[in-house]
Amino acid sequence: MTGHGHGGGHEGGDRRIALLISILALFLAIAETGAKSAQTEALSKNVEAANLWAFFQARSIRQTIVTSAAEEAELARAAAADDAARQAITRQQEAWRASAQRWESEPATGEGRRELASRARAAEQKREKSMSAYHLFEYGSAAFQVAIVLASASIVTAVPLLALGGAGLGVLGLALTVLAAVAPTALHL
Repeated sequence: MTGHGHGGGHEGGDRRIALLISILALFLAIAETGAKSAQTEALSKNVEAANLWAFFQARSIRQTIVTSAAEEAELARAAAADDAARQAITRQQEAWRASAQRWESEPATGEGRRELASRARAAEQKREKSMSAYHLFEYGSAAFQVAIVLASASIVTAVPLLALGGAGLGVLGLALTVLAAVAPTALHL
C-alpha cells in the first residue's frame, strides 16, 4: 500500500494524457478523411481537365481541316467552268466557314474552343486547390500521428514534457487541418 497517494496523482495525469490521445486520434481521423476527399477531388478534376483539353484539341483539328478545305476550294471555284459549280462551291465554303466560326465559340453548348479552354483552366484551378488541401491535410495527419506517439511515450516514460510536445504538435496539426479545409492555397508547403 505504499505510494497510494502518488499513484493516484499519476493516474490522473495518465487519464488526461489518454484523453489527449483520444482527441488527437479523432482529429487524425478527420484529417485523413479530408485528405482522401481532397485527393479524390484532385484526381477527378485532373481527368476532367485532360478530357476538356482533348476535346479542345479535337475541335482545333476539325476547325483547321475545315478552314483549309474552304481555302483550297477557292482554287476549285476559280477553275470551275460553269456558274452552277461555282455557286455550289461557294455554298460549301460558306458552310465550312460557318462551322469553323461556330467551333471557335459556342456559348450555348459550352463546346466552342474558347469555352472548352475556359472550362479546362477552371478544372485545373480546382485540381490545384484540391492538391493544396490534400498536402495540408497530410501534414496535419503527420503532426497528429507524431503527437499521439509523443503523448503515448509520456505515459510509458513518465516524462510530462513529451505530452506537452504532443499537445503542441496536436495544435499544429489542427491548424494545418483547418487551413486545408478553409483556405488550402493560403500556405504553400
